Amino acid sequence: MIPTRQILTPDDLVRFQESTACSEILVFLNALNDSVIGVKTTDAIEDSEIIQKLLCLLDAIQQTNKDIKPIETNSRFGNAAFRDFYDMVEQTLPTWLAEFVPAEHIEEVSKYAQESFGNRRRIDYGTGHELNFLSFLLCLDKLELIKREDHTALVVHVFFRYVHVMRGLQMSYWLEPAGSHGVWGLDDYQFLPFLFGAGQLRTHKHLRPKSIHNPEILDEFSKDYMYFESVRFVNSIKTGSIRWHSPMIDDISGAKSWEKVNLGLVKMFRAEVIGKLPIMQHFMFGSLISFSGGSMPAGDAHSEDEHGCVDHSHVFALGQEFPDCCGIKVPSAIAAAQASKDASAEPRSAYMRPIPFD
Repeated sequence: MIPTRQILTPDDLVRFQESTACSEILVFLNALNDSVIGVKTTDAIEDSEIIQKLLCLLDAIQQTNKDIKPIETNSRFGNAAFRDFYDMVEQTLPTWLAEFVPAEHIEEVSKYAQESFGNRRRIDYGTGHELNFLSFLLCLDKLELIKREDHTALVVHVFFRYVHVMRGLQMSYWLEPAGSHGVWGLDDYQFLPFLFGAGQLRTHKHLRPKSIHNPEILDEFSKDYMYFESVRFVNSIKTGSIRWHSPMIDDISGAKSWEKVNLGLVKMFRAEVIGKLPIMQHFMFGSLISFSGGSMPAGDAHSEDEHGCVDHSHVFALGQEFPDCCGIKVPSAIAAAQASKDASAEPRSAYMRPIPFD
Protein backbone atom coordinates (compact mmCIF):
# COMPACT_ATOMS: atom_id res chain seq x y z
CA MET A 1 0.00 0.00 0.00
CA ILE A 2 1.40 3.38 -1.02
CA PRO A 3 0.76 6.01 1.69
CA THR A 4 -1.33 9.01 0.63
CA ARG A 5 -2.06 12.46 2.00
CA GLN A 6 -5.09 12.73 4.23
CA ILE A 7 -4.68 16.07 6.04
CA LEU A 8 -6.04 18.72 3.69
CA THR A 9 -7.84 21.20 5.95
CA PRO A 10 -7.58 22.62 9.47
CA ASP A 11 -10.45 20.31 10.46
CA ASP A 12 -8.49 17.30 9.22
CA LEU A 13 -5.54 18.43 11.33
CA VAL A 14 -7.71 18.70 14.44
CA ARG A 15 -9.06 15.21 13.82
CA PHE A 16 -5.54 13.87 13.30
CA GLN A 17 -4.37 15.33 16.61
CA GLU A 18 -7.12 13.34 18.32
CA SER A 19 -6.39 10.16 16.35
CA THR A 20 -4.67 6.89 17.17
CA ALA A 21 -1.99 7.67 14.56
CA CYS A 22 -1.00 10.88 16.34
CA SER A 23 -0.94 9.10 19.68
CA GLU A 24 1.26 6.33 18.27
CA ILE A 25 3.79 8.84 16.94
CA LEU A 26 3.97 10.65 20.28
CA VAL A 27 4.17 7.44 22.33
CA PHE A 28 7.03 6.22 20.13
CA LEU A 29 8.80 9.57 20.37
CA ASN A 30 8.53 9.55 24.16
CA ALA A 31 9.78 5.98 24.35
CA LEU A 32 12.86 6.89 22.31
CA ASN A 33 13.38 10.00 24.42
CA ASP A 34 13.16 8.02 27.68
CA SER A 35 15.67 5.48 26.36
CA VAL A 36 18.49 8.05 26.11
CA ILE A 37 18.07 9.85 29.44
CA GLY A 38 21.52 9.95 30.99
CA VAL A 39 23.14 8.23 28.00
CA LYS A 40 26.22 9.64 26.28
CA THR A 41 26.64 9.44 22.53
CA THR A 42 30.03 7.84 23.15
CA ASP A 43 28.74 5.16 25.56
CA ALA A 44 29.30 1.55 24.54
CA ILE A 45 25.89 0.43 23.28
CA GLU A 46 25.42 -2.92 21.60
CA ASP A 47 23.88 -2.90 18.14
CA SER A 48 21.37 -5.63 17.35
CA GLU A 49 21.07 -7.06 13.85
CA ILE A 50 18.35 -4.61 12.84
CA ILE A 51 20.40 -1.64 14.09
CA GLN A 52 23.37 -2.86 12.05
CA LYS A 53 21.19 -3.15 8.94
CA LEU A 54 19.82 0.36 9.41
CA LEU A 55 23.36 1.71 9.75
CA CYS A 56 24.30 -0.12 6.53
CA LEU A 57 21.28 1.50 4.85
CA LEU A 58 22.47 4.95 5.92
CA ASP A 59 25.99 4.11 4.73
CA ALA A 60 24.51 3.27 1.32
CA ILE A 61 22.61 6.58 1.28
CA GLN A 62 25.80 8.44 2.13
CA GLN A 63 27.72 6.63 -0.60
CA THR A 64 25.05 7.61 -3.13
CA ASN A 65 25.54 11.20 -2.01
CA LYS A 66 29.30 10.89 -2.63
CA ASP A 67 28.77 9.27 -6.03
CA ILE A 68 26.43 11.98 -7.34
CA LYS A 69 28.41 15.21 -7.45
CA PRO A 70 26.74 18.63 -7.20
CA ILE A 71 26.43 20.67 -10.39
CA GLU A 72 28.72 23.69 -10.65
CA THR A 73 26.55 26.74 -10.05
CA ASN A 74 26.63 30.24 -8.62
CA SER A 75 23.15 29.91 -7.15
CA ARG A 76 22.72 29.72 -3.39
CA PHE A 77 19.48 27.82 -3.79
CA GLY A 78 19.13 24.03 -4.03
CA ASN A 79 21.49 22.22 -6.39
CA ALA A 80 19.65 20.31 -9.14
CA ALA A 81 21.94 17.29 -8.70
CA PHE A 82 19.87 16.49 -5.62
CA ARG A 83 17.11 15.29 -7.96
CA ASP A 84 19.51 12.70 -9.41
CA PHE A 85 20.40 11.63 -5.87
CA TYR A 86 16.71 11.42 -4.97
CA ASP A 87 15.87 9.34 -8.05
CA MET A 88 18.73 6.93 -7.39
CA VAL A 89 17.68 6.42 -3.78
CA GLU A 90 14.04 5.97 -4.81
CA GLN A 91 15.11 3.31 -7.33
CA THR A 92 17.33 1.35 -4.93
CA LEU A 93 15.50 1.71 -1.60
CA PRO A 94 13.14 -1.25 -2.17
CA THR A 95 16.15 -3.50 -2.78
CA TRP A 96 17.95 -2.24 0.31
CA LEU A 97 14.82 -2.59 2.48
CA ALA A 98 14.09 -6.09 1.16
CA GLU A 99 16.91 -7.35 3.39
CA PHE A 100 14.79 -6.84 6.52
CA VAL A 101 11.29 -5.56 5.67
CA PRO A 102 8.52 -8.08 4.79
CA ALA A 103 7.77 -7.99 1.06
CA GLU A 104 4.14 -6.91 1.53
CA HIS A 105 5.23 -3.77 3.41
CA ILE A 106 8.25 -2.66 1.36
CA GLU A 107 6.30 -0.24 -0.83
CA GLU A 108 4.76 1.49 2.19
CA VAL A 109 7.87 1.59 4.39
CA SER A 110 9.98 2.74 1.45
CA LYS A 111 7.80 5.83 1.01
CA TYR A 112 8.49 7.07 4.54
CA ALA A 113 12.21 6.39 4.12
CA GLN A 114 12.28 8.21 0.78
CA GLU A 115 10.49 11.26 2.18
CA SER A 116 13.10 11.44 4.97
CA PHE A 117 15.77 12.91 2.70
CA GLY A 118 14.01 16.01 1.40
CA ASN A 119 11.67 17.13 -1.35
CA ARG A 120 12.70 16.38 -4.92
CA ARG A 121 10.87 19.25 -6.57
CA ARG A 122 11.64 22.04 -4.10
CA ILE A 123 15.12 20.70 -3.18
CA ASP A 124 14.47 21.51 0.45
CA TYR A 125 14.49 19.79 3.81
CA GLY A 126 12.89 20.48 7.18
CA THR A 127 11.19 19.08 10.24
CA GLY A 128 8.48 17.41 8.15
CA HIS A 129 11.11 15.25 6.45
CA GLU A 130 12.68 14.53 9.83
CA LEU A 131 9.20 13.42 10.97
CA ASN A 132 9.14 10.97 8.07
CA PHE A 133 12.34 9.34 9.33
CA LEU A 134 10.80 9.00 12.79
CA SER A 135 7.74 7.46 11.10
CA PHE A 136 9.95 5.11 9.09
CA LEU A 137 11.38 3.84 12.38
CA LEU A 138 7.85 3.63 13.84
CA CYS A 139 6.82 1.41 10.94
CA LEU A 140 9.69 -0.95 11.72
CA ASP A 141 8.63 -0.91 15.37
CA LYS A 142 5.04 -1.78 14.45
CA LEU A 143 6.30 -4.63 12.27
CA GLU A 144 8.13 -5.86 15.41
CA LEU A 145 11.48 -5.59 13.66
CA ILE A 146 12.60 -3.19 16.40
CA LYS A 147 12.44 -4.23 20.04
CA ARG A 148 12.25 -1.98 23.08
CA GLU A 149 15.83 -2.90 23.97
CA ASP A 150 16.88 -1.43 20.58
CA HIS A 151 15.56 2.05 21.39
CA THR A 152 18.74 3.51 22.87
CA ALA A 153 20.88 2.41 19.91
CA LEU A 154 18.10 3.52 17.57
CA VAL A 155 18.53 7.10 18.79
CA VAL A 156 22.23 7.29 19.63
CA HIS A 157 23.49 5.31 16.64
CA VAL A 158 20.80 5.29 13.94
CA PHE A 159 19.05 8.64 14.37
CA PHE A 160 22.23 10.58 15.08
CA ARG A 161 23.81 8.90 12.06
CA TYR A 162 20.83 10.03 9.97
CA VAL A 163 21.40 13.61 11.14
CA HIS A 164 25.01 13.47 9.93
CA VAL A 165 23.93 11.96 6.60
CA MET A 166 21.48 14.83 6.20
CA ARG A 167 24.19 17.37 6.92
CA GLY A 168 26.19 15.79 4.13
CA LEU A 169 23.24 16.26 1.76
CA GLN A 170 22.75 19.84 2.94
CA MET A 171 26.40 20.62 2.27
CA SER A 172 26.55 18.81 -1.07
CA TYR A 173 23.28 19.98 -2.60
CA TRP A 174 22.61 23.12 -0.53
CA LEU A 175 19.13 21.98 0.42
CA GLU A 176 16.95 24.94 1.21
CA PRO A 177 15.28 25.13 4.64
CA ALA A 178 11.68 24.03 4.25
CA GLY A 179 9.40 26.87 5.36
CA SER A 180 10.38 30.33 6.49
CA HIS A 181 10.87 30.08 10.26
CA GLY A 182 14.55 30.92 9.80
CA VAL A 183 16.23 31.98 13.02
CA TRP A 184 12.92 31.73 14.88
CA GLY A 185 13.21 27.97 14.78
CA LEU A 186 15.70 25.86 16.70
CA ASP A 187 17.66 25.13 13.55
CA ASP A 188 17.16 25.77 9.85
CA TYR A 189 16.61 22.04 9.33
CA GLN A 190 16.43 19.81 12.43
CA PHE A 191 14.38 19.62 15.63
CA LEU A 192 14.75 16.17 17.15
CA PRO A 193 18.53 16.28 17.80
CA PHE A 194 17.80 19.04 20.31
CA LEU A 195 14.94 17.07 21.88
CA PHE A 196 16.90 13.82 22.22
CA GLY A 197 20.05 15.76 23.15
CA ALA A 198 18.24 17.45 26.04
CA GLY A 199 17.07 14.00 27.12
CA GLN A 200 20.66 12.81 27.27
CA LEU A 201 21.49 15.68 29.62
CA ARG A 202 18.49 15.39 31.94
CA THR A 203 20.42 13.68 34.74
CA HIS A 204 23.73 15.51 34.38
CA LYS A 205 24.83 16.91 37.75
CA HIS A 206 26.91 19.86 36.54
CA LEU A 207 26.13 20.92 32.97
CA ARG A 208 23.21 23.34 32.69
CA PRO A 209 21.24 24.73 29.72
CA LYS A 210 23.22 28.00 29.96
CA SER A 211 26.38 25.96 29.28
CA ILE A 212 25.77 26.39 25.54
CA HIS A 213 27.26 29.87 25.82
CA ASN A 214 30.64 28.46 26.84
CA PRO A 215 32.69 27.55 23.71
CA GLU A 216 35.02 25.31 25.73
CA ILE A 217 32.11 23.25 27.03
CA LEU A 218 30.69 22.92 23.51
CA ASP A 219 34.05 21.72 22.20
CA GLU A 220 34.61 19.28 25.04
CA PHE A 221 31.14 17.78 25.35
CA SER A 222 29.75 17.92 21.79
CA LYS A 223 31.02 14.39 21.17
CA ASP A 224 29.02 13.14 24.18
CA TYR A 225 25.76 15.07 23.89
CA MET A 226 23.80 15.76 20.73
CA TYR A 227 22.37 19.02 22.07
CA PHE A 228 25.83 20.56 22.41
CA GLU A 229 26.85 19.10 19.05
CA SER A 230 23.80 20.65 17.39
CA VAL A 231 24.47 24.08 18.91
CA ARG A 232 28.10 23.81 17.86
CA PHE A 233 27.03 23.03 14.30
CA VAL A 234 24.70 26.04 14.17
CA ASN A 235 27.50 28.26 15.49
CA SER A 236 29.84 26.88 12.83
CA ILE A 237 27.79 28.21 9.92
CA LYS A 238 26.62 31.50 11.43
CA THR A 239 28.61 34.27 13.04
CA GLY A 240 27.83 36.63 15.83
CA SER A 241 26.18 35.90 19.13
CA ILE A 242 23.77 32.99 19.40
CA ARG A 243 21.37 35.54 20.89
CA TRP A 244 21.14 37.07 17.42
CA HIS A 245 21.39 34.17 15.01
CA SER A 246 19.41 31.61 17.08
CA PRO A 247 17.24 33.50 19.59
CA MET A 248 15.05 30.50 20.39
CA ILE A 249 18.06 28.37 21.38
CA ASP A 250 19.22 31.34 23.45
CA ASP A 251 15.83 31.65 25.15
CA ILE A 252 15.79 27.95 26.01
CA SER A 253 19.21 28.27 27.64
CA GLY A 254 17.56 30.28 30.40
CA ALA A 255 15.65 27.21 31.64
CA LYS A 256 16.61 25.98 35.11
CA SER A 257 17.04 22.32 34.20
CA TRP A 258 17.50 19.99 31.25
CA GLU A 259 14.32 18.20 32.28
CA LYS A 260 12.34 21.38 31.65
CA VAL A 261 14.10 21.82 28.31
CA ASN A 262 13.46 18.21 27.31
CA LEU A 263 9.79 18.14 28.28
CA GLY A 264 9.27 21.58 26.78
CA LEU A 265 10.68 20.41 23.44
CA VAL A 266 8.31 17.43 23.46
CA LYS A 267 5.41 19.88 23.85
CA MET A 268 6.92 22.11 21.18
CA PHE A 269 7.19 19.15 18.78
CA ARG A 270 3.49 18.50 19.17
CA ALA A 271 2.59 22.17 18.66
CA GLU A 272 5.11 23.24 16.01
CA VAL A 273 5.61 20.07 13.96
CA ILE A 274 2.63 17.72 14.08
CA GLY A 275 0.36 20.63 14.99
CA LYS A 276 1.06 22.72 11.88
CA LEU A 277 -0.92 22.33 8.66
CA PRO A 278 1.91 23.50 6.33
CA ILE A 279 3.94 20.54 7.62
CA MET A 280 1.27 17.89 8.10
CA GLN A 281 -0.45 18.54 4.75
CA HIS A 282 2.53 16.74 3.18
CA PHE A 283 2.51 13.77 5.57
CA MET A 284 1.21 10.47 4.21
CA PHE A 285 -0.76 7.67 5.81
CA GLY A 286 -1.00 3.98 4.92
CA SER A 287 -1.84 0.76 6.73
CA LEU A 288 0.89 0.96 9.38
CA ILE A 289 0.29 4.61 10.30
CA SER A 290 -3.38 4.94 9.49
CA PHE A 291 -5.66 7.97 9.39
CA SER A 292 -8.59 8.93 7.18
CA GLY A 293 -9.03 12.63 6.61
CA GLY A 294 -10.17 14.66 3.65
CA SER A 295 -10.80 12.92 0.36
CA MET A 296 -8.47 13.55 -2.57
CA PRO A 297 -8.60 12.04 -6.06
CA ALA A 298 -6.08 9.21 -6.36
CA GLY A 299 -4.13 11.04 -9.05
CA ASP A 300 -3.71 14.09 -6.83
CA ALA A 301 -2.89 12.30 -3.59
CA HIS A 302 0.85 12.35 -4.33
CA SER A 303 1.04 15.73 -6.10
CA GLU A 304 1.77 19.29 -5.04
CA ASP A 305 1.31 22.67 -6.65
CA GLU A 306 4.20 24.86 -7.77
CA HIS A 307 4.79 25.96 -4.17
CA GLY A 308 4.75 22.44 -2.77
CA CYS A 309 1.31 22.91 -1.21
CA VAL A 310 -1.73 20.72 -1.26
CA ASP A 311 -5.33 21.68 -1.99
CA HIS A 312 -5.63 25.00 -0.20
CA SER A 313 -5.60 28.60 -1.36
CA HIS A 314 -2.62 30.86 -0.78
CA VAL A 315 -2.39 34.28 0.80
CA PHE A 316 0.42 36.41 -0.61
CA ALA A 317 1.90 39.40 1.17
CA LEU A 318 2.43 42.45 -1.02
CA GLY A 319 5.54 41.88 -3.12
CA GLN A 320 5.95 38.33 -1.83
CA GLU A 321 6.97 35.75 -4.40
CA PHE A 322 6.04 32.71 -2.32
CA PRO A 323 2.91 32.05 -0.25
CA ASP A 324 3.06 32.90 3.45
CA CYS A 325 1.15 29.74 4.44
CA CYS A 326 3.84 27.34 3.29
CA GLY A 327 6.96 29.42 3.70
CA ILE A 328 9.11 31.83 1.76
CA LYS A 329 11.81 30.34 -0.42
CA VAL A 330 15.02 30.67 1.64
CA PRO A 331 18.56 30.03 0.36
CA SER A 332 20.80 27.67 2.29
CA ALA A 333 23.06 29.27 4.90
CA ILE A 334 25.49 26.47 4.13
CA ALA A 335 25.42 27.51 0.47
CA ALA A 336 26.13 31.08 1.45
CA ALA A 337 29.04 29.96 3.60
CA GLN A 338 30.52 27.94 0.76
CA ALA A 339 29.94 30.70 -1.77
CA SER A 340 31.89 33.12 0.42
CA LYS A 341 35.00 30.96 0.20
CA ASP A 342 37.81 31.53 -2.24
CA ALA A 343 37.35 29.25 -5.23
CA SER A 344 40.90 28.03 -4.77
CA ALA A 345 40.43 27.09 -1.11
CA GLU A 346 40.74 23.54 0.17
CA PRO A 347 37.64 21.31 -0.11
CA ARG A 348 35.01 22.10 2.51
CA SER A 349 35.23 20.30 5.83
CA ALA A 350 32.52 18.89 8.08
CA TYR A 351 32.00 22.34 9.60
CA MET A 352 31.68 25.31 7.27
CA ARG A 353 33.40 28.67 7.83
CA PRO A 354 30.97 31.00 9.65
CA ILE A 355 29.07 33.61 7.66
CA PRO A 356 27.73 36.97 8.86
CA PHE A 357 24.17 36.86 10.10
CA ASP A 358 21.89 39.47 8.56
